[in-house]
Amino acid sequence: MSHIAYIGLGSNLENPVQQLLTALTELDQLDQCQLIAQSSLYSSKPVGPQDQPDFVNAVAKLQTELTPLVLLDRLQALEQSHRRIRERHWGPRTLDLDLLLYDDDFITNPRLTVPHAHMHERGFVLLPLQEISPEISIPGKGLVTEILHYIGTDDLQLLTVTE
Repeated sequence: MSHIAYIGLGSNLENPVQQLLTALTELDQLDQCQLIAQSSLYSSKPVGPQDQPDFVNAVAKLQTELTPLVLLDRLQALEQSHRRIRERHWGPRTLDLDLLLYDDDFITNPRLTVPHAHMHERGFVLLPLQEISPEISIPGKGLVTEILHYIGTDDLQLLTVTE
């Protein structure tokens, strides 16, 4: 059975633009997954400690046969292949991959919460999400277009990427 999953991507270390471009390619190459859409890349100020570089963020839309926890395991393996080190909460990272949405499911277990707990508060998630799925709704929160009216996106800059 096929499912739709949205993945938030972020990086602020070791050439963040290239980290995300590589990760998007790797997401498309995951077994039992197909990249359906990807947003533009956006620069944003860090959440949490401000003594770190700005982030580059994007959102990917995947079609997948994987269960949510298996997909989470694959995402974490990709983070590790990018040498992600978890030194402090909301600290700098080479690659962060968050499972934002999985169909319209609500998932709560010790390893995974879907919809992602803070996605409705994050312009760097909502703006790219709206870009690739303009009519999308976050279960329990509402339409992304409406939520965007209430949160700040002034710190976001659309990045022009040339390969």
